[in-house]
Amino acid sequence: MKDVAASLDTRGITVQRVGVKDVHLPAWVRRKGADLQSVLARVDLAVELPHQFRGTHMSRFLDILFRWREQPISKPDLKAMLQEARDRLGARRAQIEMHFKYFITKRAPASKCESALDYDCSFEGVLDDHAYTFTLGVEVPVTILCPCSKEISRYGAHNQRAIIKTRIRTRPEVMIWIEDLVGMLEQQGSEEIYPLLKREDEKMVTEGAYENPKFVEDVVRDVVSALRADERVVWFQVSCESLESIHNHTVYASQEEDKSAPGGAEGEMSQ
Repeated sequence: MKDVAASLDTRGITVQRVGVKDVHLPAWVRRKGADLQSVLARVDLAVELPHQFRGTHMSRFLDILFRWREQPISKPDLKAMLQEARDRLGARRAQIEMHFKYFITKRAPASKCESALDYDCSFEGVLDDHAYTFTLGVEVPVTILCPCSKEISRYGAHNQRAIIKTRIRTRPEVMIWIEDLVGMLEQQGSEEIYPLLKREDEKMVTEGAYENPKFVEDVVRDVVSALRADERVVWFQVSCESLESIHNHTVYASQEEDKSAPGGAEGEMSQ
């Protein structure tokens, strides 16, 4: 049959991203340790389309993703998938985004009851002739308690759930596990979130938050300090959004830093 997509295009325009979006597939994500976690992933996969071709072969994207659904996925695995996409589609550049729910078992602080908390996570990869860039993203819920409310009130203080959103890139030879990044971020709120709490646990986390009040600005600064100190991390984005309990809006703070750029560790934003 005639391959219309491969026919010559004379407009001289290389299209930066051509591919498929919102593909829902089961996948295996490598856990810290030796085992795997089964997740339902939403995937975007694209390549750069050379100027001389009219179109790409969309079916090949699905074929690649379908066959990789049985393979473990982590930083090096994603690179291999992108290389396959480049090879099969004759592309100079390929990129992928995977978004999924990841479950981590948590133990309540007093009763020690165990339950699983879900975290929104993402893997992003870009591969071209020069470099492979992998970005790990996590969203971690925490409790924050308002320092101002605590200071001015005769009793009590308003507190609410907040979401710490972080994306990081590491040096090529190292990888940070989801579990480790989540654990670090959970320490930056006023108190951790738990799916299962007994009365003794509720007392403990309520009082713990009261003794550790934080603004969203405090949370972001604490995360930034931790990521600046981690020599494995070369770039990061972090934000904290507070789902206010006494307002009908959210408040937020955010920061982006490229530690490899001049002045990066002092708060210069990457462009």
